Amino acid sequence: MKQSSLCPKFEKGMQMLGKRWTGLILYQLLEGPQRFCALEGALPVSGRLLSERLKDLEKEGLVHRDVFTDSAPVRVEYSLTQMGLAMEPVLKGIESWAQEWIVLDPKDPADCDRSND
Repeated sequence: MKQSSLCPKFEKGMQMLGKRWTGLILYQLLEGPQRFCALEGALPVSGRLLSERLKDLEKEGLVHRDVFTDSAPVRVEYSLTQMGLAMEPVLKGIESWAQEWIVLDPKDPADCDRSND
């Protein structure tokens, strides 16, 4: 089997980002800390898969999970760590590329630009 000439760190980074919904979750968290239900409502992903991805992202150091026990029910918020925030230029670059090059089906919403946020 041919050995890859790719940098192992680059390869691992692409594997992390290549998991389904990971990029969209990180992109959504660029808006700031959010509760699970807000993330679930903003993304077309099942609760089970969202929970799995958030655990993966937390394990990799990209997402921080804050548990607030001062209220009933207990409140949980997810936010990007410094490592996760460092993904912003990458995600914004993909957004910019997509705005220029991706052609949507006419039935899809045409305006999805968040660059003014």
